[in-house]
Amino acid sequence: MFRLQGSRTLAVDLAGDAVKAKNGSMVAYDGRMTFKKMTGGGDGLRGMVTRRLTGEQMSVMEVTGQGTCYFADRASEINLVSLRGDKLYVEASNLLCTDAGLRTGTTFTGLRGGASGNGLFTTTVEGTGQVAIMSDGSAVALRVSAQYPLFVDPGAYIAHQGSLQQHFQSGVNFRTLIGEGSGESFQIRFEGEGVVYVQPSERNTLGGDV
Repeated sequence: MFRLQGSRTLAVDLAGDAVKAKNGSMVAYDGRMTFKKMTGGGDGLRGMVTRRLTGEQMSVMEVTGQGTCYFADRASEINLVSLRGDKLYVEASNLLCTDAGLRTGTTFTGLRGGASGNGLFTTTVEGTGQVAIMSDGSAVALRVSAQYPLFVDPGAYIAHQGSLQQHFQSGVNFRTLIGEGSGESFQIRFEGEGVVYVQPSERNTLGGDV
C-alpha cells in the first residue's frame, strides 16, 4: 500500500510483495528488505535497448520484503495515481515508484517531448495498481472533457492519463509580438476525456519565452 508521509516522502507497506522504485530513492526502511537493480528501467534487456535508442533513460531497483520502505528524491513533492487497467504517460524524471505488477514501456511523443526538453519519447505505466510521481512544487490534476480542452505549457507538464489526444501548437501570434500574449512560445492542447498533471515550476524548453 502506498501512502504519503507529509508531501515529500512515500511510505510503502510490503508483506512479501515488491515495488519498483527509482534507483537510490530509498531513504529508510523497517523490517526485512532486499534491493535489486533492474535493467532497462525494469523492462529487461529489450527495455534497456529501447531506452538507449530512445534516450528515455530510467534507473530502477526492485524492493521486496516485509515491513515499510520510505522513498524520496531531492525533496520533490509526491503525488499518488491509481491505475485501473488504464495507462499513465509520465516523464521518466518524474517517476518515483510503481507497484511491481505494473508494466512500463516507452512511447513516441513527437514535438511535445522535444519542446519540453525531455526528448521525443516518454515512459508509459500500464495495468492495475499505484504509481507515485514527483513534481517541483505541488502538482495540480486538471480534468479534460470533450467540452473543455486544456492548454498546457510543455515545461510544466508531468503526466497524463485517459483517452486524450495531444496537439502541439505555437503560441506565437500578433498579440504575443506586441506583448499581450501568454509569453509562451509553444503549448500542448489536450482533447478528449482524462486528467493532466502539471507542476508550478517550468523546465527549460526549446521554445523558451518570446
